[in-house]
Amino acid sequence: MTGQTFSNLTRRGFLKRTVAAGTVAVGFPAIVSGRSPASKLNIAAIGVGGRGASNLSKVSGENIVGLCDVNATYLAKAASEHPGAKTFKDFRHLYDQVKEIDAVVVSTTEHTHAFATLPALRMGKHVYCEKPLTHDVFEARLITEAAEKAGVVTQQGTQIHAGDNYRRVVELIQAGSIGPVSEVHVWVGRAWGWQSREEAEAHKDIVWVQDRPAEAMPAPEDVDWDLWIGPAPYRPYNDVYLPGPKWYRWWDFGNGTMSDLGSHWIDLPFWALDLDAPLTIEAEGPPPHPEIAPASMLARYTYGARGKMPPVEVTWYQGSMKPRIWNEQGIPQWDSGVLFVGEQGMVLSDYRKHILLPEERFQGFTPPEQTIPASLGHHEEWLHACKTGGETTCHFGYAGPLTEANHLGNVAFRVGKKLEWDSKNLRVTNTAEAEPYLKREYRPGWEL
Repeated sequence: MTGQTFSNLTRRGFLKRTVAAGTVAVGFPAIVSGRSPASKLNIAAIGVGGRGASNLSKVSGENIVGLCDVNATYLAKAASEHPGAKTFKDFRHLYDQVKEIDAVVVSTTEHTHAFATLPALRMGKHVYCEKPLTHDVFEARLITEAAEKAGVVTQQGTQIHAGDNYRRVVELIQAGSIGPVSEVHVWVGRAWGWQSREEAEAHKDIVWVQDRPAEAMPAPEDVDWDLWIGPAPYRPYNDVYLPGPKWYRWWDFGNGTMSDLGSHWIDLPFWALDLDAPLTIEAEGPPPHPEIAPASMLARYTYGARGKMPPVEVTWYQGSMKPRIWNEQGIPQWDSGVLFVGEQGMVLSDYRKHILLPEERFQGFTPPEQTIPASLGHHEEWLHACKTGGETTCHFGYAGPLTEANHLGNVAFRVGKKLEWDSKNLRVTNTAEAEPYLKREYRPGWEL
């Protein structure tokens, strides 16, 4: 990042400049459109297959004015459902030709998220972007700052954030139900990525042991492969990348489970404990593969005190790695979960349920008052806020720092050293080896 400066945009800094609704984190001051909530937005959707098709269905009650996908089959299907929309395979042309856009939904592969999102922010358009928000740390900061400057309504696609269960857990933690929290353990059972054949067989999962394939295959006739590659280093088509989300495992296109599911699972402690930038990050796992993200690893973050909350250590586990207390059967054997460890007890949660532990200690426990209002729905709150100038709960001022932290777990894994993080200047202070993993180089013809 030599010569590059960044403002010290912290989550708590954002919150000091905005209005709180209960204990819900709110976003940048949004441009008030003066619309009625019943009016319709002009929306462009970039990426309309898979997750993109689902996101499009959630906003299909609005005016869909633009559709874009590098896959002609996906694009044709979306166009048949929205015949009035202009269609494109290159989102750069969409922005040049569709002038009536109010808002954009970005559901591309993550290595093009920033490229599809940044032009919309610079044009003053509201944006919904799938998780993870960006492909690397530099892009996350760039998008966060652009969103603040634009003053538009934003939302990252962390759909579980809208559920009632997370809200109740946040209330428990922030009400001090288990006392000050000193450690959090977050684990997921997914085991996608590089692994040994033995590990793959143990997980009954895909055997993912190959290096980058040397042979080329004909790309599917309905896919513009060069556009799909976009800013990433070019490589010939092979079916280890498509169809489906196979690309997610390759460093050039995705970041594996850490950044993907971390957007959902680390979201809970990030919200409940008012986390921001970690002070240090270290990781453990198999020797890093130069091409493929790992199936199993752990990343450990240390955070300083935040207001009345003490320093806390947050550890992420994926694949075969689990917390010691889980391995020793000291807690229920949930395949995935978040465990808050406080001075007076523990809270264990997954997406839809939570319990206080040890259970006998909390017999007759009265939950704290519900202070976080129910969400209108993850997409619905974004649409409503776009029309009214209201707030969303996964705005880029929140999702940006969360994305940075998740990416840093992968950076620590790939470097193989404990990292000391200078968030203000976006740099690792104790080793230059992290530099290439914070900001990638782009293929000629692509720039932010």
